[in-house]
Amino acid sequence: MTQYLVAIYHPDDYDPSTEDAAMSRDIDALNDEMKAARVRIFVGRLSPARSARSLRAQPAGKVLVTDGPYVETKEHIDGFWVLAADLDEALAWGAQGCRRLSGAGRGAPDSLTEDPTEARSSVRALSF
Repeated sequence: MTQYLVAIYHPDDYDPSTEDAAMSRDIDALNDEMKAARVRIFVGRLSPARSARSLRAQPAGKVLVTDGPYVETKEHIDGFWVLAADLDEALAWGAQGCRRLSGAGRGAPDSLTEDPTEARSSVRALSF
């Protein structure tokens, strides 16, 4: 079965203190559903992008370590799931993550139906 990295992206100005108890319960429930469906291999949440370090190969076998993400972006990966699924299943699980991160069903806008430039969270699926 193909494995997918389903990544959660937030804008660089995202404030995690805006995450309420309902969102945490929604994400916990989603993780339980993924485990019950036997698709979740691994899940992780990352530290804020400001604490990131980049490593770049240099001549003579040296490595340059710099502060910040590896490319200039306006968003960063906040967390991820590794799923064993086909593409349609990975996208369906990603859609659930996007809805639950955006608070859909609790009166907040649904990132899947908004203009993507306005969404506060997005989810992307990549195979490996």
